[in-house]
Amino acid sequence: MVQSYLIKPDLEGVYPKVDYGKGVFLFDVDGNKYLDASSGAITANIGHGVEEIIEAMYNQAKKVSFVYRSQFTSEPAERLANKLSELTKGDLNWSFFVNSGSEATETAMKIAIQYWQERGVHTKTKVLSRWVSYHGITLGSLSMSGHPGRRERFVSLLEEFPVINPPYCYRCPYGLAPDTCGLQCAQELDSVIQRIGSKHIAAFIAEPVIGAAGGAITPPKNYYKEIKEICEKHDILFIADEVMTGCGRTGAMLACEHWGVLPDIVTLGKGMGAGYTAIAATLVSNQVMEPIIKGSKSIMSGHTLSANPQACAVSLAVLEYLEKNNILNKVEEKSSYLREKLEELQNQYPFIGDIRGKGLLLGMEFVQDSHSKMPFSRNLQVTQMIIKIAQRNGLILYPAGAGLDGINGDAVLIAPPLNITFQELDLLVNLLSKAFREFEEKINKTNGEET
Repeated sequence: MVQSYLIKPDLEGVYPKVDYGKGVFLFDVDGNKYLDASSGAITANIGHGVEEIIEAMYNQAKKVSFVYRSQFTSEPAERLANKLSELTKGDLNWSFFVNSGSEATETAMKIAIQYWQERGVHTKTKVLSRWVSYHGITLGSLSMSGHPGRRERFVSLLEEFPVINPPYCYRCPYGLAPDTCGLQCAQELDSVIQRIGSKHIAAFIAEPVIGAAGGAITPPKNYYKEIKEICEKHDILFIADEVMTGCGRTGAMLACEHWGVLPDIVTLGKGMGAGYTAIAATLVSNQVMEPIIKGSKSIMSGHTLSANPQACAVSLAVLEYLEKNNILNKVEEKSSYLREKLEELQNQYPFIGDIRGKGLLLGMEFVQDSHSKMPFSRNLQVTQMIIKIAQRNGLILYPAGAGLDGINGDAVLIAPPLNITFQELDLLVNLLSKAFREFEEKINKTNGEET
């Protein structure tokens, strides 16, 4: 075997080598076929090998692939910014293009702090967030992330921005039911702001649906309205991290639309380039831009490849493809169909504790006992076990955290490309059921050996 010097997630792991992708399927060099039930990392929103996107790549590459943003603008960048302004509600009219979700959330943090500086308020430097959350891997974005596993090695370098519990109804931190809780998980933000002092807080950031950190945790009905009101009451900006949920993943351009809330700043990524290019964005409202335009006239952030015409042309083609094919209009119907099928599996397999999510961003949490909601032992590594079994059976799933501590729990995300067909959804469920049967046999055997 030839020595590989590629740094992979598991340095001792053995990974199949991908050959090509078409639609919702991936094929490795050995001819094995996989249904991409997680859109890679909840990214390939329109599937693989779409000819229109490939053509857009080629056409732009023939012109110019790179210019530096302080020297030139470009037609693709200008058109993409205008398209995002058209597709989003409210006055989120300004786009700052970057290369990844981590860069987008870090840029959002910097813009929020600069907004207050431009208004002459220099004490507002904190960006509060929730536990069981993930906003990126750079030091700034990781500081905002309430993901203990990813924070652990770098705690001494990080700010302590996560301060409140997530809206985790399946494992309510207060032991209450959604219809009787009085939205304590939202009210906690009000209490924390009063303790810290709003004069120190620039913004609050949250994922509308908590992704990999919590397995598609979805809040109760009026949660985000309460959060937005608390932010406005204390003169704090609200940042919606829509890197995973944006660009149609939940059936709307922005997931916040489902709850009738308009953020001050939004981050996009993943589905914005749909895996065809590396691109992300920080969208900024007119209100937040106004003092910057009147003041320094420059946002203190930027990257070498920000707004490069090649990536912008591809992203524009992705968004136009979504529009032309009315893909967002069909997400809710597909979501209901898939969720119903997953609930049938839940009745069949007692280790499926909860099914949650929005649109085609669904999560399944696995438990040892569905009545007590007792998680499996961490030693069993249930999430990884299920993912490996599924992949051997030709199904790609995405790992997610679970449990109130974000560590002691197991979950996966099921988030196929938005243009998956109903026939392909049936195949997804059949492959998933096959994987669950194998997992059940394996876990029963393990329990039998232990007793």
